[in-house]
Amino acid sequence: MKKFSYFISILIVLGIIYWSFSDLKPGISSQKNLLQKDFSLDKALVHVKNISQKEHYVGSVGHKEVQKYLVDELKKLGFEVEIKQKVAANKKWLAATNTENIIAKLKGTSSRKSLLLLSHYDSGMHSSFGASDAGSGVAIILEGIRAFLAKNQPHKNDIIILISDAEELGLLGANAFVSDHPWAKNIGLVLNFEARGSGGPSYMLMETNGKNSKLLSEFLAAKPNFPAANSLMYSIYKMLPNGTDLTVFRENGNINGFNFAFIGDHFDYHTAQDSYERLDHESLLHQADYLMTTLPYFANSDLENLNSDEDFVFVNFPFIGVLTFSFSMVFPFCIIATVLFLLLLFFGISLNKITIKGAIKGFIPFLLSVILSGGISFLLWKLLLIIHPQYKDILHGFTYNGYAYITGFLFLNLWIILKIYSYFFKEEKPASLLVAPIFIWIVLNFVISGVLKGAGFFIIPVFCALLILAIIVFLNIEKRFQHILFAIISTPTIYIFAPLIKMFPVGLGIGNSFISGILIALVFGILILIFHQEKNSWLLKISGGFTIILFGYTSIYSGFSEDNKKPNSLVYVQNNDEKTAYFGTYNSILDDYTKQIFNKSFQKGGIKNAETESKYNTRFRYYKDTDFKNIQSAKFSVTLDSVFRENRKIEFVISPIRKINKLEFITHQKLTLHQFKVNEVLINNGKTYSVKNGTFLIYYVANADKEITVSFTINKKEAIDIILNEISFDLLTNSRFSIKPRSSEMMPMPFVTNDAIIISKKIKL
Repeated sequence: MKKFSYFISILIVLGIIYWSFSDLKPGISSQKNLLQKDFSLDKALVHVKNISQKEHYVGSVGHKEVQKYLVDELKKLGFEVEIKQKVAANKKWLAATNTENIIAKLKGTSSRKSLLLLSHYDSGMHSSFGASDAGSGVAIILEGIRAFLAKNQPHKNDIIILISDAEELGLLGANAFVSDHPWAKNIGLVLNFEARGSGGPSYMLMETNGKNSKLLSEFLAAKPNFPAANSLMYSIYKMLPNGTDLTVFRENGNINGFNFAFIGDHFDYHTAQDSYERLDHESLLHQADYLMTTLPYFANSDLENLNSDEDFVFVNFPFIGVLTFSFSMVFPFCIIATVLFLLLLFFGISLNKITIKGAIKGFIPFLLSVILSGGISFLLWKLLLIIHPQYKDILHGFTYNGYAYITGFLFLNLWIILKIYSYFFKEEKPASLLVAPIFIWIVLNFVISGVLKGAGFFIIPVFCALLILAIIVFLNIEKRFQHILFAIISTPTIYIFAPLIKMFPVGLGIGNSFISGILIALVFGILILIFHQEKNSWLLKISGGFTIILFGYTSIYSGFSEDNKKPNSLVYVQNNDEKTAYFGTYNSILDDYTKQIFNKSFQKGGIKNAETESKYNTRFRYYKDTDFKNIQSAKFSVTLDSVFRENRKIEFVISPIRKINKLEFITHQKLTLHQFKVNEVLINNGKTYSVKNGTFLIYYVANADKEITVSFTINKKEAIDIILNEISFDLLTNSRFSIKPRSSEMMPMPFVTNDAIIISKKIKL
């Protein structure tokens, strides 16, 4: 009977894990019941398909085509559409371009604050088709607003639609709108739809300069059917330097809002595989549910003041959807848990349910489990990178077999923990094994109460464990029922933490699986009495068996295919000053495509002045001398160079004579610029702009740009040593080169300047 109850308890744990994941996003079968009858997922998918026909980054032919499509679709819905053109700059990203935002408004019946629906229509440079990022968001807004209009019901607030431009280049379209458009001043709330992969649940992340309680309460009042959110993500997100278009509204306009974004299937992010075919329809449905519940609610809500002076802890919770409580309760809950723990410890020892020796011994397996699970996971991934060096060419760190790795690491950690605890399961008083985990979790929660209150829901497993400990201390329940009862009591713990264990490596890369390993060990410790059995070799064997199977599977499927393409890169660099030329590649592992250049006589390392800015600061792995092609560079002319007192004012114009995609300006010495402008727009809002060395401006050449004018003032004694890199994405189409195309199992490497011709030259001033 004991073995049967143990088996049932394991099934309960597995059932709760399944439940926790199924509650995070809707299934396609539920769409008819989930969505309001006027919304059509099929129509939204048609928009995604039309938007993602080709690459549509800023300056591309596809960019103009997608822009026209979106304008036409909004006009069909009866909107007057504005294409607002403005040069915008972002100092943090060193970026600027000529943005073209698509803007429309649906008037409300009152003159209160407006609601803004936001997504962006440019795709990642230079090969992404942008189906998920962010064609999905644009499609949801187009179909959502059509369905909203079909109801023909009055609404109080103006609804502004902003399909922003140049988000991928530094949130530049949003920057232009917030700083320049008159409608921006009356916005009360933003709903932003994004993607950082092609699947998975869509998570809600708030952005506010204040506290979150009012925003969270209003979001829950809108009654989304699948609210996937927790305050740990909220707290971490607030500390990170990166952001979305919504970040610009918060930072520059003090406007609150919600991001809705899915991050699964991260291997498709910004690649040629971000296509209509690979978009998860359930993720799109999840986005639709958010819009179709929040849009009618916030279109009629008072958006005047959503700021608050209190932060809430919040987390997905069984049956109720989202559990909330105040940040101010985090520390008191720790005190309450400590008092209860000490009382139970006292009575447990007094009633001979806990032994002091057993409680102290319990620290050994628990701490060993935490250390070894995290440490072995960390070191094993380093070893896997040596065994499979091709993984280094997947720059964002999430491999195509990533989900198998996540599961493999889970079973490996479970095997490690069970093996360690197998030497301690003979403890006469099993409750003694629960003392150490509760103690460490309480200490962890005290730390959280001081430095990361968003993780305040970590106190919930402590209270679940304290209830289990109280039952053992004060009640004499037959052992055959204990496993099942403890599994049921632990439902909140399992429900909350199972998705988190998956989320860390999905969001941060497989290299961070050690975080999940530590978390698994922490959670296992607090659930120890569910798994406690003197003879549990079958679970140990199953864990070990699945570990071997899964890591074997990942090794077999560690390569690339037509469905899982290999990223690779080639760049031609022409130095006009030295009359030299090179080929460069970012690849660690050379393939048939790169070997047509790097077949012999090549060098390891980079090329001075030619390694352009990239998300992961990627540098060339190899370079090779080649013929100087003497490709014509843009015309450069100084239109102003004057000295007044201590200041020297300089203005020059760059006029491309062929298709150029971006210009990078690099300095090799400290440069202090005053009144720094590009196309008459101030960089850094006119404040003094100082850079020690390196890139100080990247200008992305838009379709509307004919020439680029740069001006600034410096101290007349300051020396100038500026390099201009002129970059075009035409290496594979330029008639001077005869590079064989990639095979169907390859694609351009994302996040770097690729398939490009770089002409590097000094600016003579």
